[in-house]
Amino acid sequence: MNYLNEEMVYGKNPVIELLKSGKPVNKALLLSEGPGGRNQEIVSLLKERQIPYQFVDRQTLDRLTNRERHQGLLAYVAAREYASIDDLLAVSEERREDPFILMLDEIEDPHNLGALLRTVDAVGAHGVIIPKRRSVALTGTVAKTSAGAVEHVAVARVSNLVQTLQELKKKGCWVTGAEAGGKDAFEADLTGPRVIVIGSEGKGISRLLRENCDEIVSLPMRGKVTSLNASVAGSIMLYEVLRQRSNSH
Repeated sequence: MNYLNEEMVYGKNPVIELLKSGKPVNKALLLSEGPGGRNQEIVSLLKERQIPYQFVDRQTLDRLTNRERHQGLLAYVAAREYASIDDLLAVSEERREDPFILMLDEIEDPHNLGALLRTVDAVGAHGVIIPKRRSVALTGTVAKTSAGAVEHVAVARVSNLVQTLQELKKKGCWVTGAEAGGKDAFEADLTGPRVIVIGSEGKGISRLLRENCDEIVSLPMRGKVTSLNASVAGSIMLYEVLRQRSNSH
């Protein structure tokens, strides 16, 4: 018997069928085995579809599946299909608006991603970019927290955020990173084609990504705490972009 809920499929045939179906998959876990093992067919399928995977021990799979018969294979189903960068830019073209994109650097809390998807939808931004690794994916918890926004917001999942940023800059986008130590976000010019970069809950924006931003801005902090939750900071930044765009028309 294989077990299927909103996020997990396991057992060899169910996982192979899932991969062949073309449905969105966040990640796969495979039992560690030597080269030429039984999982080679699965690994080929995962590589072909560019789905992240990792090898784990049997105890890990037993624990995740409550000791059901997993046959050394488990896959996490995505709440919806991922978009491409071109899809995000196509949304802005359709609406005849300058690109307005949110990039998230290793956000790991599904509630933060879900909350940000709601804000992206509310401000009319054109989509979100997340990395394939060390980041929460479009899980059931994200979908639930987004209160339906996951159905309306294009989310692209990329292998390399820095390369993606460079591509967007070539297409005319300006990149603004939000982090402590920058100039006042409310005094920065955030109009025009814009990518807003928000860093992870603990580490902020990674060094290479920060070096590829055109500017770093900070939200003014008047109290005793020194930082804001990632979804709160991201939401304020998105609304500031919307405010400036509204005023410039």
